[in-house]
Amino acid sequence: MTQVAAPPPHKVSRVEVFKEESNFLREPVWQELQNDANFFSEAAIQILKFHGSYQQDDRDKRVRGQEKAYQFMLRTRNPGGYLPPQLYLALDDLADQYGNGTLRITDRQGIQLHGILKQNLKTVLATIIRNLGSTLGACGDLNRNVMAPPAPYRDRPAYRYAQTYADTLADLLRPQTDAYYDIWVDGEKVISVEEHPEVVAARQRNGHGTLIPNSPEPIYGTYYLPRKFKMAVTVPGDNSVDLFTQDIGLVVLVDNQGNLEGFNVYVGGGLGRTHGKEDTFPRLADPLGYVPADQVYDAVKAIVATQRDHGNRADRRHSRMKYLIAEWGIERFRQTVEGYFGQALAPCRPLPDFQYLDFLGWHDQGDGRWFVGINIANGRVKGALRQALRQIVERYQVPMRLTPHQNALIYDIPIEHRPAVQALLEQAGVVSPSDLDPLERKSMACPALPTCGLAVTESERIMPSFLARIRALLNRLGLAEEDLVIRMTGCPNGCARPYVAEVAFVGSAPEAYQVWLGGTAHQTRLAEVYLERMPAAELEATLEPLLVLFKQKRRPAEGFGDFCHRVGLPALHAFAQQYRPARTKPRVSLPPHLHDQLKAVAAAHGRPVSALVAEAVRAYLERPSPEA
Repeated sequence: MTQVAAPPPHKVSRVEVFKEESNFLREPVWQELQNDANFFSEAAIQILKFHGSYQQDDRDKRVRGQEKAYQFMLRTRNPGGYLPPQLYLALDDLADQYGNGTLRITDRQGIQLHGILKQNLKTVLATIIRNLGSTLGACGDLNRNVMAPPAPYRDRPAYRYAQTYADTLADLLRPQTDAYYDIWVDGEKVISVEEHPEVVAARQRNGHGTLIPNSPEPIYGTYYLPRKFKMAVTVPGDNSVDLFTQDIGLVVLVDNQGNLEGFNVYVGGGLGRTHGKEDTFPRLADPLGYVPADQVYDAVKAIVATQRDHGNRADRRHSRMKYLIAEWGIERFRQTVEGYFGQALAPCRPLPDFQYLDFLGWHDQGDGRWFVGINIANGRVKGALRQALRQIVERYQVPMRLTPHQNALIYDIPIEHRPAVQALLEQAGVVSPSDLDPLERKSMACPALPTCGLAVTESERIMPSFLARIRALLNRLGLAEEDLVIRMTGCPNGCARPYVAEVAFVGSAPEAYQVWLGGTAHQTRLAEVYLERMPAAELEATLEPLLVLFKQKRRPAEGFGDFCHRVGLPALHAFAQQYRPARTKPRVSLPPHLHDQLKAVAAAHGRPVSALVAEAVRAYLERPSPEA
């Protein structure tokens, strides 16, 4: 194919070369799928991401001197978290047939399948495509899954508009290359996607240089974007999508009759960073301006074109749009966008304060049907819960909306089916929101070990024990009623969006974490680094003085994150350095897996954990001596 995009700067990263030589995302993926190796080359790995897959290896299975246990993670593209019943059932089947027996809901409202072998990639992807799904663009240097509040309210027009525009904007920015279908379904047009006419027209409308003429990729061009690009559409006051962490955030604005007027546009959010590299940093989005509804596609194209043509393609650590805005300033960025847009942007309209919403429990949709939000710890669907979800979807043919906080909403449930659905959920151990520990309800963790190649320590597997330890500490300090937004990642790249949490643990070394404090309960402010490295064993010793000071000096109704931000890190450090804990009973720590087993046994027998521990220790101490 003829190269039609302008070449990138002389100095470019290796990934830019891989994209240029890929023939619009075909090679070397297609060629290497034909060989018998159980892994891909570096170039193919980078191009495979555009198709929605990461090459990984299971570090729990590594053996010195032997080849790594290579496998693949597949991530689905579900704008607004929409998951039709046919697709959910297909994914559930694939998890057993070719994966690790679990599904994982992502914090961008998609599904991840883990444990796929290279030899099964084509079969799995073809099955997803033939069951109304896609993984195209779920990874790679382009627009990722477009987020929206998951609540399927039928009587709230703003929510319907947010979900509709998540769909249409995802269509607008979907790669146009035929490579995806050529490779995975041999060019078969399995599903004929009927795009909205306004989307088709916007993709063809060049206007002021937003498109690359005569290219198979009119918006992206040969080189696609410098790095990943994230978008969300929400409604005033609803921050379920972590709006300010997105490259582009859109807020739906309607009139008093519920008619769509336009969108407030925010730009430049992003959380990825690198330890020890202070020129990498998390950043919240700035307000860019207001656009009328009939101009929103052109405005988004103008922003994407600005990043496409001016983003850093030499240093991938600085290639996100947040760094371009940090370097230029928002005024220069706005002027450049306006040049592509062809007119000035109006100022953003006033909005109410944003709040964290999770939509757990039962809710009236507004059309006589109901939806139920289900808490899923760290998004991992397995065991009895997985069986129950399959039964519900299979029996009642109801769709889901995946949430930005790794949970799931099942909706369109007729009122007569509500008792049966509730019974199935209770049998699977799903508890009502009022009975759920708020620490668990508001927490998130990334998968990390053993599969993520970037992880330096545990996250998903250790998060439950961290939450249990923090809950025990809160109870002991007389703060049993407190809840905190706690997030954890196995590396600093920002999955699970830790840098806007009240408390965050960011993997910095094996069994050690950087500690961030001072975000808000509603994720509208960045946290700050409190400790560069906290060994996991020192969790209680690290948090206790902070919580004691919080109890002593907090203002009425003040949350922990707001308190830490108000008093400042120097005051927190000063108090922690002089703090001496009151004498307490001796404590014994257990490895996380033993603690989890102990909790399960205690729950099964209806007894306190402490009683079981005392009984076991007493039995051990009273056993006959070996010499007797």
